[in-house]
Amino acid sequence: MKYFFLSEGWTVGRVWASDGLWQITAWRRQPEIQQMNISLVEHGEVLWLYRVEDAVVTVEVKPKEVSTGASGQAIGQVVLRRLMSAEQVIERLGSAEARCQLQNIQPVVQ
Repeated sequence: MKYFFLSEGWTVGRVWASDGLWQITAWRRQPEIQQMNISLVEHGEVLWLYRVEDAVVTVEVKPKEVSTGASGQAIGQVVLRRLMSAEQVIERLGSAEARCQLQNIQPVVQ
C-alpha cells in the first residue's frame, strides 16, 4: 500500500498507474483509494491520510470548490508523484499534531 495526505476540502481527480492514466475499461475497476480515519493538523489545516493500492503511481488532487488565493489566482490541481510508505506515514504522524476520527469512511469514487 501507498499513502498520501490530502487537505480537507480537496478531492482526488485523475489517477495514473505505471502504464499511464488509469483506464477503468482496462483494469475493469476503479483504483482502490480510501480515506483513513487519521488526520494531522499543520499550520491550522487538517490533512487527511489516504491509502492507495500499489499499482497507483501518481494521483491528481484538486479543491472541491475553486477559490482564489492571495495572489488572485485559482489553484486548479496538484499532481502527487511521491506517494508515501507506511514507515514514512508513521514518522510524519510522530512529528505532527495527529488526531483520530472514529467514523465510517466510504471509499473514494471518482
